[in-house]
Amino acid sequence: MTDTRAIKVNGNEVEVRADLTLLQACEAAGEEIPRFCYHERLSVAGNCRMCLIEVKGGPPKPVASCAQNVRDLRPGPEGQPPELFTNTPMVKKAREGVMEFLLINHPLDCPICDQGGECDLQDQAMAYGRDGTRFEENKRAVEEKHMGPLIKTIMTRCIQCTRCVRFATEVAGVDDLGLVNRGENAEITTYLEKAVESELTGNLIDVCPVGALTSKPYAFSARPWELRKTETIDVMDAVGSNIRVDARGREVMRILPRLHDDVNEEWLADKSRFIWDGLNRQRLDQPYIRKDGKLRPASWEEAFDVAAARLGAVAPEKAAALVGDLVPAEAVKALKDLMASIGSPHTDCRQIGEGLGLLADGSRAPRESYLFNSGIAGLEQADAVLLVGTNPRIEAPLINARLRKMWLSDMKLEIVLIGEAADLTYEYTHLGAGPDSLATLVSGESGFLEILKKAERPAIIIGSAVLTRADTGALLAELGQLAGTVGAIAEGWNGYNILHTAAARVGALDLGFLPGVGGLAMGGILDGAASGDIEVVYNLGCDELDATKLEKAFVIYQGHHGDAGARTADVIFPGAAYTEQHGIYVNTEGRVQMAQRAYFPFGEAREDWAILRAFSEKLGKTLPYDDLFALRQAMIEDAPVLGAIDQAPSPAALDVNALGQKGDTGSEPFRSPVSNYYLTNPIARASKTMAECSAALVEKRIMAAE
Repeated sequence: MTDTRAIKVNGNEVEVRADLTLLQACEAAGEEIPRFCYHERLSVAGNCRMCLIEVKGGPPKPVASCAQNVRDLRPGPEGQPPELFTNTPMVKKAREGVMEFLLINHPLDCPICDQGGECDLQDQAMAYGRDGTRFEENKRAVEEKHMGPLIKTIMTRCIQCTRCVRFATEVAGVDDLGLVNRGENAEITTYLEKAVESELTGNLIDVCPVGALTSKPYAFSARPWELRKTETIDVMDAVGSNIRVDARGREVMRILPRLHDDVNEEWLADKSRFIWDGLNRQRLDQPYIRKDGKLRPASWEEAFDVAAARLGAVAPEKAAALVGDLVPAEAVKALKDLMASIGSPHTDCRQIGEGLGLLADGSRAPRESYLFNSGIAGLEQADAVLLVGTNPRIEAPLINARLRKMWLSDMKLEIVLIGEAADLTYEYTHLGAGPDSLATLVSGESGFLEILKKAERPAIIIGSAVLTRADTGALLAELGQLAGTVGAIAEGWNGYNILHTAAARVGALDLGFLPGVGGLAMGGILDGAASGDIEVVYNLGCDELDATKLEKAFVIYQGHHGDAGARTADVIFPGAAYTEQHGIYVNTEGRVQMAQRAYFPFGEAREDWAILRAFSEKLGKTLPYDDLFALRQAMIEDAPVLGAIDQAPSPAALDVNALGQKGDTGSEPFRSPVSNYYLTNPIARASKTMAECSAALVEKRIMAAE
């Protein structure tokens, strides 16, 4: 039962939890408390003193409300509730003094500061500061610090709140930042003048309350009041982070995180945040047709005619369709229906060849067999974690941050990794790199099997390095049996977790965009195209493949960037990027979320589902929906789970005996398909910022090898 206390705030009595700080209690009572160093998700520093309040019966001086809890308050002499005041003359004078002190050395950079209009210091100086200053001496200056290609520093503006230091240490798990010296010489530094080595560095910009740390790619580009803000969903990984896209005209100027406690909290991975410049480069903005070995511009009518003539002329068993990583569910549904109307069984959405979605007899697998069943937020309830064939730090940085959060809250939490050893920002036991280590664990030789059995809520997280092997079926069968043995699947808890890396994958699996009866999977389609058995391939945004195998086939490519898929295409239909169309995406935990259009597509490009609807009419196989609402209704009829927006599935039972196929496992170590975190999709490869980050990563690896 939660311990609560009655307190009075400015004369109004409220009931609050005893573990709240006075700052939180005052805000629960509806009072605004200014602050700079305090942050809800970081440890308490108590060093800015801006949150001062008056406590009746306490010492005759203001109290830092962030550093004292409700349970520490004393009642009145006759048992009256403790009283807090946020608007007395003493509090007002104290806040004015603190603000005057903070502004002593702060430069008057507001006209040129990128934080202008969004600056906590600016806002609170207006609300709580004095109208003048008594300081006449010269202001101090601080040298700038190098923090890599993403963060611009002007450290003279720093007010030493240490939010950035605490975020780097506590959430990101890197020790690259710290506060050195004392008094007037105190400054935040990177110690060795090197970049902050984390996939979450962009959040340092968000937590900084002044303009000391700002976005280097965004610098001097726009003011916040010039931008049109659209709330949507990120597609750079399968976490489904909630984001806000700020655009001016048809140009994205920046991407920021939105609060969603169950998905990304208030953080955002660097690739998701800084990808935006890639949305404007190497775009496909008009249809193309290959003639005499070269692509030439064409009209929509001409492109449709050429593609329809070729697709309509081949036998159904010689046509195939592929779906990539960034495609919304609406387009997947439209392409699935189009291929069904043609009669082709060769369809697949598993771009990197994951062995998921189908049972041994070719029937559809239960949804729980390919979801992150514990849920992203639910993972925090786990008391033992086994990572198999995954590096969550680069495959899903925000899930890795959850694991670090769990580890920090319980330093005795057992985390074991089977796969490539890496710095995951928390301590773990490395059992080995391949299936033999998994067999050792299952046999009980390592001792960790007993730890999993004793855990009330064990979690097994399976990554892409397991899902993309020839022996995936045997490995999944072994992991399923392990989940059953240790009780990872029980009433109210399902700790069998598949960690996807592609935003479109779960939605496509839900819709059943998989090989039909007698149909070929991704590898079979590519081999068939290379041998001539597959003559026409409809490639919907699929770029992470060996495109050379498609050279003999007639390829219809629909996408938004001139990447690998477009280079082998015979006809190109220019589609819309994720910021340019309304769409539904399902994240790795099975949560259905809606992306919103921030601006219209470039040139003659169109939304993906609309292209497929128009092409189906030209092909003589008109799809039975004319607008997005009708398409979504058909989609929900096909997969009812897609109608439950922003709801994580409840833990459901799973027959572990149906997972995978019995067989022998290989001896090759697990290798993550993500070799370079910054260049995993066409938008990333078109981004100048991501190229700079990638170059810095390569340089780091070279230096480490030397």
